[in-house]
Amino acid sequence: MPLDEIKISRAIIESYKDKLLRYLDTDVIIVGAGPAGMCCGYFLAKAKKKVAILERKLSVGGGMWGGGIMFNEIVVQDKAKGILDEFGIKARIYEKGYYLSDSIESVSSISAKTVRAGVKIFNLMSVEDVLVRKNRVWGVVINWTAVEMANLHVDPITMKAKFVVDATGHAAEVVHIVEKKSGIRLKTKTGKIMGEKSMWAEVAEETIVKNSKEVCPGLYVCGMSANAVFGAPRMGPIFGGMLLSGKKVAEDLIRRL
Repeated sequence: MPLDEIKISRAIIESYKDKLLRYLDTDVIIVGAGPAGMCCGYFLAKAKKKVAILERKLSVGGGMWGGGIMFNEIVVQDKAKGILDEFGIKARIYEKGYYLSDSIESVSSISAKTVRAGVKIFNLMSVEDVLVRKNRVWGVVINWTAVEMANLHVDPITMKAKFVVDATGHAAEVVHIVEKKSGIRLKTKTGKIMGEKSMWAEVAEETIVKNSKEVCPGLYVCGMSANAVFGAPRMGPIFGGMLLSGKKVAEDLIRRL
């Protein structure tokens, strides 16, 4: 049977339209499909929660693809080895307490298992605003990344969720929007974003899990966003804390949902 280009186009448009409509109102929206965001989504979906992840870029995985300085190996410590096992990622011991994994296998495995668990990832989608009602975050305002890049005046649409998670990395983009536009006081010492400190892996790997929590009503942070918001150091090319951070927020949200 000959292929029909119109049928191909119709299949893509109808399928994507249905998927987007199903996730306009959901349990959790995660902004950023890096390792922390996908890990958070995976454990939520595994607990049968309805989860959408919005990713600005064409590809998922954040900075994990490049390992350290484009050497595509990642380091994970003892505490996070169980999460590598959960995703079926091969790990080998470098020295006691230090595990190495191939970054390409790691991202591929995490993204595949996250999608198969039931998470819907919408790539090429940017968050330009949030929904705030009675000093609580209830969703996000989205547009195509291409619209943002071209600086076009095209109105966005909205997605609603019981909780939103900022997993946008160092930039903490969603929290910045809330701080700038909502007037909500954040749950930090200053009530505002405190800013990321210089690299200190030992401290950062502990604080990133501690700081992965609700930063204002309805909005959580995980991954590097957490340390950027709460004023802790960056951790460099070690990814255990990122994975543990995503799992911790997922566990908190599962209890609340």
